[in-house]
Amino acid sequence: MHNRSPFIATIIAAVLTAVGTTIACGAEPTQSPKKTIPYVCSEDSPEFISLFDGKTLDGWKAADMNWWSVEDGAITAKITKEKPCRKNQYLFSEVGEMKDFELKLAHRILSPHKVNCGFQYRSAHYKDDDCKGYQIDNNLPDMIRLYDEFGRHTLAHRGQRAIFDENGTKTTTEILEAKGEPWFDLTQWHEYHLICRGPKLTLLVNGRLVGEVIDNDPENHDLSGLLALQLHSGPPMTVQFKDIRWNPLDPDEEVKLP
Repeated sequence: MHNRSPFIATIIAAVLTAVGTTIACGAEPTQSPKKTIPYVCSEDSPEFISLFDGKTLDGWKAADMNWWSVEDGAITAKITKEKPCRKNQYLFSEVGEMKDFELKLAHRILSPHKVNCGFQYRSAHYKDDDCKGYQIDNNLPDMIRLYDEFGRHTLAHRGQRAIFDENGTKTTTEILEAKGEPWFDLTQWHEYHLICRGPKLTLLVNGRLVGEVIDNDPENHDLSGLLALQLHSGPPMTVQFKDIRWNPLDPDEEVKLP
């Protein structure tokens, strides 16, 4: 009996190993966490102007200020079951008309739902308290696009360079480095770097190119306008913006991309 125990133990171990391997092979694979670039407030040239002091809403105005507050050092707007939102809300920068510029800001959307959010630029007041014009549009889980609110809608999806000619005809090409698995998470802080010079609109997120639009359509393009943060109507959500900086550009001023 004593001489056979090691042999039996070896057989049992082999059987258990085989069973364990079978179970493991039949199990659903564990998904790797999404690899994202952590948010770091990028360095700016001295020309950048801060548009948010991190404490108050000084320099910002909305038709209904009850939607907007400052929490966690960020401009914040919330939709809850107790306080539903059935109409888009906008918080306008009191800087006024922006023409050629760089804009940097950090943003995140907190919600268990597939919600929509973003910010307007080179835009205008529309129908009293709405907003019309260019928009950076975000949709959970990971969609970012250059958009035209109350206009032509999608201008360019992530990974696209769109050119509109003088007749409004659109041609798109791929930006390969902007495609594939996203390097950002809309529910975590991430930084937008928007460059507007003439008809050219360039968007980077966390230092990487996302998309670009060259809008030569004189009937529809906007060469100047207002900046506004958006709370989109819909299910419960919290949207936040911080580290908002603006650099007015001369028409011939060169901007070096990361």
